[in-house]
Order: sequence, then C-alpha cells, then structure tokens
Amino acid sequence: MAANLPTNSQVHGVGTVMPHTGHDVHHDEHEHHDQHWLFKYVFSQDHKVIARQFLITGILWAILGGMLSSLFRLQLGWPESTMEWLKPFLGKWIEAGKLNPEFYLALVTMHGTIMVFFVLTAGLSGTFSNFLIPLQVGARDMASGFMNMLSYWFFFLSSIVMFTSLFLETGPASAGWTIYPPLSALPQAIPGSGMGMTLWLVSMALFIISQLLGGVNYITTVINLRTRGMSMSKLPLTIWAFFLTAVLGLLSFPVLFSAALLLIFDRSFGTSFFLSDIYIAGQALPNVGGSPILFQHLFWFLGHPEVYIVIMPAMGMVSEILATNARKPVFGYRAMIGSLMGISLLSFVVWAHHMFITGMNPFLGSVFMFLTLIIAVPSAVKTFNWLATLWRGNIRFTTAMLFSIGFVSLFISGGLTGIILGNAALDIQMHNTYFVVAHFHLVMGSSAFFGLFAGVYHWFPKMFGRLMDEKLGYIHFWLTFAGVYLVFLPMHYVGIAGFPRRYYAWTGFDTFSQFADLNKFISVAAILAFFAQFIFIVNFFYSIFRGRRATENPWNSTTLEWTTPVVPGHGNWPGEIPAVYRWPYDYSKPGATEDFIPQNVPYSQTQSSNLPYERDME
Repeated sequence: MAANLPTNSQVHGVGTVMPHTGHDVHHDEHEHHDQHWLFKYVFSQDHKVIARQFLITGILWAILGGMLSSLFRLQLGWPESTMEWLKPFLGKWIEAGKLNPEFYLALVTMHGTIMVFFVLTAGLSGTFSNFLIPLQVGARDMASGFMNMLSYWFFFLSSIVMFTSLFLETGPASAGWTIYPPLSALPQAIPGSGMGMTLWLVSMALFIISQLLGGVNYITTVINLRTRGMSMSKLPLTIWAFFLTAVLGLLSFPVLFSAALLLIFDRSFGTSFFLSDIYIAGQALPNVGGSPILFQHLFWFLGHPEVYIVIMPAMGMVSEILATNARKPVFGYRAMIGSLMGISLLSFVVWAHHMFITGMNPFLGSVFMFLTLIIAVPSAVKTFNWLATLWRGNIRFTTAMLFSIGFVSLFISGGLTGIILGNAALDIQMHNTYFVVAHFHLVMGSSAFFGLFAGVYHWFPKMFGRLMDEKLGYIHFWLTFAGVYLVFLPMHYVGIAGFPRRYYAWTGFDTFSQFADLNKFISVAAILAFFAQFIFIVNFFYSIFRGRRATENPWNSTTLEWTTPVVPGHGNWPGEIPAVYRWPYDYSKPGATEDFIPQNVPYSQTQSSNLPYERDME
C-alpha cells in the first residue's frame, strides 16, 4: 500500500499527477527523521521550520526595535531630565547626563529600519508566506526547499550585519530609515555616516537578496504546485495576498538594490550619482552633476510598494480570520481579489507623493495626487467587505478575531489621514511633522502588527500543536489596542501644530512648550504599550512547551491546512494530498449538517446544501 502513495513530486499541478520517483512518503519521512538535528532544525529545507525561524527572528528584532523607540520617547518626553542612569547601557552616548543628539538620530534610523524591513517584511511575510502557501494550496513543500533555506539565511546574515553596526564606536547609521543623501553619501558628514552607514547598505543588500529568493519561490509554488482541483478561483484570500505581495517585492526591491549600489559607489569610489555642489566646513567637494532627488525617486519606487508588501499579507490573513470567526462566507470574494490587484497595480504609480516638497512640477504633483487618492477606492472596497463579513455574523471573539477587528479599526483610522496627506496642498504643510509619523504608524506599522498578532494566535495550533492562552491574549489585545490609540491620536494633533519629526528636543521652540505635557503623555503610553508586548512573548514561548494541546482543526475552518495532522510532518500529509472541490469559505451554508464544509469535501457528500449550479460540479 505504502508504495502507491504520492510523493513530494506527485499530485502537485492542477489536475496533474507527476511521475512516481520510486520513494513513498513514509520512506521520505523516515529519511527526514534520520537527518542530523543541524539539518532538521537549523539548516532545514522544510517550509514550516523556516517559517518558525523567520517568526522567532522577527520577534527578537521587534523587541530590539521597541526598546530603541522607548529610548527616544524618553528623550522626547523629558528632554531636560538627566539620563545618567542609562550610562551603564549606552556608555559614551550619554554625555553629562544627556543623550547624545547624534545618537538620537541613530535610534530613530535603526528603529525605522528594523520595524519596516526586519519585522514587518521578513517577520510577517517570511513567516506566513512560508508556512501557509504549501499548506493552503496543497503542496508537499515550496518549489525549491534549498532556495527557501537560503532566503532565511541571507536574512539572518543581514540581521547579524545590522546588529553589529549597533556596537561601532562611531555608532550605527544616522541618516533616517530613508537614508537620503547627501547625509548618507558622505562618510565624513556625521559619525553615523561612516562605517555604520556602510554596514547598513551591506545589510540591506543581503536583505534584498533574501526577499528576492523568497519571492521567486512563493510565486512559483502558487502557480505550479496547487493540488488537484485548486484553481486560482478557489485559492484562499491569504494566498492571493501572499502571491501579489511576492510580485510587488520582485518588481520593486531590485530598484532599492540599485540605489544602495549607486550609494556605495558615491561613498567609496568617487562617483557623483547623488552628489553635486557640496561644501563641508567651507571646503568644496569635487562632486558635480549628481542629484539627491534621483535617490528619492529610486527609494520611494520601492518605498511605497513596501507599504503594501507590509500590509497585504495582513489583509489576507485578516480576511481569513474574520470569515472563520464570523462563521460567514467572506463578503465579495472576487471584489477582494480585484481590490488586491488594484492596490498592487496602483502602488507602483504613486511613489512621488512622498516628494511633493522637492520642487517637482505642480502638474506632475497633481497627477501623483490624483493617483494617490484613487488608491483609496480598492482600500475602501476591502474595508466595506470586512465590515459586511462581520455584519450579523455568529461572531466568536477569539484573540485572533479581536486583533483582526483591531486591524480593521486601525486601517480605517490611519487611512483617513492618508487622504489628507495625499492632497499636495495639505501635505506641503504637514510634511516632516508628527502628523506623518502618526499616519504611517497607524495605517502601516500598527495595522500590520495587529495582522501579525492575529496570524500568530490563529495558526499557532498548526505551527506548534498547542493553543496560546486566551485570557493572556485578551489582556495583550486590550492593552495594545488602547496603547496604540493613546500614542498616535495625540501625535496627529501635535503634528498639525507643526511639531517636526526627528528633532532631538522641543525645548528650543517656545511655540512647542505648550505641548510638553502631551509629549510626556505620548511617551508614557508608548513605553507602557511596549511593555504590554511582553505578555505576548511570555504567552508565546510558554505555550510552545506547556500550552493546551490542540486538535486537528480547533477553529472549524475550511481550508486545506486544517486537514493535515495536528503538527504536519515532512511532506505535510502522510498520505495522498487531498483534492479540492469547492471555494474556501463555505460557512453556515443553509441545509448543511455543520456550519462549515472543508474544501476537500465533494459536492456529492453535501446534497442537502448544494446550490443548483453546484449539483453538476463533481
């Protein structure tokens, strides 16, 4: 019997059975179990192990990124207070009891870099694209396990390089996470423009290689390795989101790679791609003909798709979790796919709305303004469809569901301010103020984190075979939800008043002294929200080993990952990969014996609930 079971090379294409290789699944699993632990858990080619590696690395980076933000919020809240108590940790960066202003810039730079790239790109997409794509499309593993392993280890190497830069005598990169030249292009500009900036660029090059390797793998797996019956119109919205995110990354990350490469040339080889007419300490530099605006175009051509590379995986997971826990089919499945495609397309033609104050032609600015406001349409489609999915649903308030609803709330709140900033006339006034900081932290940063938390709580049983503690999850949600709004709503108000971002202290401006108490309030809320995340960390690591054991399908979901064993082994399914007969959201179907029908259940077994057009679909 065992010799007739499909192997990793079988039952991968839609309606296609690949040739038999002579090795059955049980034999493959036996070989995998006999592997040395180094190749089973460290240099693993199993997509599930790699997903866990991305997740745990992302959690470690998130802790560090949160610590950095707590440090600079201390400075902003109490700029006149002594920080001598931090000297044992920060050493020379505390001078006469005060935080070094240049180190403040380094904190802001590294916080942004870590959160945007290492946590919300690699930690979110790297985890769930790896974990869910093979399980939800019905594949034994990714198209290339070796490339998948390389993707993680390039990310890990990138992480080591970036982490090392924190301990340089001259400090890490200090040009902001957008690393605009000339500050980033001149090693002699400030201490953080030296070796710290070089390591930032090297780290980012390694990171981009990681993302490209992963993206090629995700796209290939979705297109080529779907199980029998899994047409594109039967894919869960999670897979559509991961697929389009990978396409975005594949098209946009090479542009940032080229910008980083040209910046390295300017820094080290005397070229002038981004430099012209520069004076340092009264000395004219020989660079002529370059344009720092060119770098901004290259950076934001990646930078704006990056917003959606961060948020679209969260959108897909939230769609799945809302439908599962509302016990309703997702509202407007095809409209949701269309809106994802619309967002993906439009994200490539709106990048210059970050550059309204660079002196661009006003007509060109109006074109980018129009395109920016248009992108609100597919975003609104998704929002209304999420609300319609919740409407009159039989809602189960799991922790994952709470974070998904929180995601929708934050996405709406942050999206509304995006319409304001998309208007060139208003953006010119708001640019580089805390209004911008509050906007993107709500719509991209906090929303994506809520999607990440929702995904972890929901798929934790399939990752580790245990359930996370729901009571701790509820506490974690409410503290985080309240903390986010208490931090970023007041920040909008401060920004409207003109408070500039990246300033070391507000005490140099009499105008802003009236916001002293508000700045302290924001800082207290931010630090408390950061410490609330340790509830999640304790819950996460405790539940891996001591959590309540999960069943095969604890949420009564319909998608294929819940047809695997409690913790899927190598190859995911011990026998034949299940075929797919129906779409992924058959919840609460009239006439059905249960309130969910898995995708692998044929219509012939659900005669009482079949719609007229479904009766002939076997």
